[in-house]
Amino acid sequence: MTMRERAVPDRVAAAERIAAELGFEKSCIREVGRLLRTAAAAKPNGVVAESGTGSGVGTAWLHSGLGAGARLVTVERDGELARRAAGVFADDERVSVLAGDWRLLERHAPFDVFFCDGGGKRDDAQRVVDLLAPGGLLVLDDFTPSSHWPPRFEGEVDELRLFYLTHPDLEAAEVLTTPTSSAIVASRRA
Repeated sequence: MTMRERAVPDRVAAAERIAAELGFEKSCIREVGRLLRTAAAAKPNGVVAESGTGSGVGTAWLHSGLGAGARLVTVERDGELARRAAGVFADDERVSVLAGDWRLLERHAPFDVFFCDGGGKRDDAQRVVDLLAPGGLLVLDDFTPSSHWPPRFEGEVDELRLFYLTHPDLEAAEVLTTPTSSAIVASRRA
């Protein structure tokens, strides 16, 4: 086993196995996962949320940075994926895996960390911002790096990315996660 393989938490490996079994190909990449672990660790007593649980890979990365006083709530619209992901965290009462629409998260807000990987990111971006606590961290992945300003995707201005990067309530930066992918990390102004 290499040093890099040992750095992958057991729950991440378990969730990755579930994804492989179910043929789920949209799991969080490890580079983003390490960013999620860091974000969760920055709020040791915080409320951490995720939209788009999938098989629980991103959830497991968030969990790996979760403080003893923190809690994590995640939602997945696919009932089978939610059920399988919940099994990965069944022994930790700090973690709740919900099955349904991303708006189920609203009753647990405001969030100190919000990994918005599923619903909300595109369809209700302002609501995503509104769910953050002052000083709360927002992580959005699956962007393609752009060397232009305003940022472009497929030859057009990327309005979604521009929304988050220029939102008046956010301090935001785009960070390269791999040579071909990026994430937005933002903090809500107090």
